Order: sequence, then structure tokens, then C-alpha cells
Amino acid sequence: MEPERTGSTVDPAVAPPVHAGEPKMVARVRERREDFQQRGRLYRGAFVVAGFVLLLGGIAMLALPGPAFVVIPIGLAILSLQFAWAETLLERSLVEADKAKRKAQETTPRQRVLSAFAVACGVGAFIALAILYDIPLVPYI
Repeated sequence: MEPERTGSTVDPAVAPPVHAGEPKMVARVRERREDFQQRGRLYRGAFVVAGFVLLLGGIAMLALPGPAFVVIPIGLAILSLQFAWAETLLERSLVEADKAKRKAQETTPRQRVLSAFAVACGVGAFIALAILYDIPLVPYI
């Protein structure tokens, strides 16, 4: 039996079941996968190309400046409409991000003070080196 459709989304009353602990983004991608598969090859091909461009750009941003931890999940979400491996990676990365967020929220005051002290030492070391080795902090014009 196929779910009833309203517009281009699945009717919430007959939506696919959400697995325990599954991120909302993965559930939304699963809901939209069937509609996506009914689109033309050119449309799906454009999405796959866009997904790979975003994914590769996000991977490059791990070493370069940029919001890699935002771009990579977007690329994986686009690719997961077509590929099961991308859905698996997306779900795993979102679950790990949730764990990291919870772990960061559960830090003790001592850990926070030590982290702030380490950052202050790093900034102080940078300033000391800039003064000692006459490193210009503002580029010359």
C-alpha cells in the first residue's frame, strides 16, 4: 500500500516510521526520497552533481577557511536522496554531532576554566612572538 500524497510531500498520518534516536533531517530525507526518484534523469543528475560539489567543497573546508560542518551535511543530505551510503554517513555524522554537543554541554566548571586558560595562553604566546620577531599584525598597504 502506497502512502497518500498531498502535494509533493508525504501525508503526516501515513509517513514512514521514525527510528528511535534518528535525527529529524534523516527522517525528512527519507520522506522525500520517493518523490525524488520519480523525477527525470536530468533533474536527479543535477542534484547528484550539486551534492558532490557541496560534499567536496565541505571536505576542502576542513583544511581551508569555511563552514565545513554545515556544508558537508547539506551535501550528504542531497546525495542521500539518490544513494543509501550517503544516508548512512549523514545519519552517523548527525548522531556523532549530537553526542559531541551533549558532551560539550556537560563540561565541568574546572574544564571550562582550563580551556579558557589554554586559549589565553595561546593568544599571549602569539602576541609575544609577534612583538619579539617583529611580525606585522596588520598587513602593509
